[in-house]
Amino acid sequence: MLVLAATPIGRVSDAPPRLAEELATADVIAAEDTRRLKRLLGDLGVVPTGRVVSYFEGNEAARTPLLVDALLAGERVVLVTDAGMPSVSDPGYRLVAAAVEHDLPVTAVPGPSAVLTALAVSGLPVDRFCFEGFPPRKAGERSRRFAALAEEERTMVFFEAPHRTGATLTALAEAFGADRRAAVCRELTKTHEEVRRGPLGDLVAWAADGVRGEVTLVVEGAAPVAAVRDDPASLRAAVASLEESGVRRKEAIAETARAAGVPKRHVYDVVHGVGAAPRDPSQEA
Repeated sequence: MLVLAATPIGRVSDAPPRLAEELATADVIAAEDTRRLKRLLGDLGVVPTGRVVSYFEGNEAARTPLLVDALLAGERVVLVTDAGMPSVSDPGYRLVAAAVEHDLPVTAVPGPSAVLTALAVSGLPVDRFCFEGFPPRKAGERSRRFAALAEEERTMVFFEAPHRTGATLTALAEAFGADRRAAVCRELTKTHEEVRRGPLGDLVAWAADGVRGEVTLVVEGAAPVAAVRDDPASLRAAVASLEESGVRRKEAIAETARAAGVPKRHVYDVVHGVGAAPRDPSQEA
């Protein structure tokens, strides 16, 4: 059986009780970082009886078949990553997919998750959400990704490196508007835990002096299309976001009009400040 074992994202005392049992009895422990695993084992007072192997991004493809062989031989393989649930923006997906392909059982030790913890403390809507992982590192690719998400109505959760957090918040503000609500969750469950909440524009200013520690970003979803349709500011922001991503204004206006369900002429007039004739929904686009 393959066991995906969640590990603490901060305090060791948050480890689920079953984690120690699984680590102590596993035939194989596959660890993202064997040095971190050694510290965790020491903190938990666990002496493993099985063998320990490394399983990280650099060797994941090559090591997966070997771990599948161990599973096929009847061994219990426990997979742990540096923090949180394996396969959630961490190594693990390949091994799970391979185990499923071979009709091998897969289970999990539920426990800490930075995604769900940040979402829960953000103060933003949690009824519908999506996890977007790490944004692209390159500025152009990042802007295009955020432009594509500008109309996403679900609350969004991102991971980000501390040294890129300021640039990412700036790109989010440009794509979603400076007034979009968000939360920067830093060092979750650790001694210096901090959650900064506010409009993206304010968070950009806060991050100007640098951000330290593990970072999870939670961003409010877009207003429903029905609400955007007759809101000139939202229409202008949608066009501007597309233009920032490299779309020509004519196409940006057409795409915004199509998404909002309004005539292109209406969006054109809003963007160019043409006077305020009432919108006629029956007008041809």
